[in-house]
Amino acid sequence: MSYKGRKSLEEIESELKGKSLRVYWYMLKQGNPVGIREVQRALGFSSPSIANHHLEKLMSLGLIEKDDYGRYLLKEYVNVGALQSFTKIGKFLLPRYSFYASFFTTLLIVYICQYARSLNVFALSSMLIATIIFWYETMRVWRRKPY
Repeated sequence: MSYKGRKSLEEIESELKGKSLRVYWYMLKQGNPVGIREVQRALGFSSPSIANHHLEKLMSLGLIEKDDYGRYLLKEYVNVGALQSFTKIGKFLLPRYSFYASFFTTLLIVYICQYARSLNVFALSSMLIATIIFWYETMRVWRRKPY
């Protein structure tokens, strides 16, 4: 990842908060160029100037750029602050814990189906506890998402 021509990760992390983070999150999810009014409506800002301010802030950080039609598009993905708890897959941003939660849920289901007649209480309780913990952490991270 090249950081030439934009601020350092520490500076980005210190400035990418609040409404600017919400705008960046929205653009990550969209994957397509967005206009000022679209950002304003989607995020419920009271005026287009607020959306414009945060888009310009993201441009000054070197994270987005403006195309020839006046729309803003994502230039680079940075994994800082609240974004570190998420993984980007296409247009989706999923909590990292969701992969572990899915794995242990699948493991638990397969174990129960495979050994239904002779379940080991220790193995069953271990997988059940791991499943519950990872789903709890997934939900906790999801509730703290910027948007």
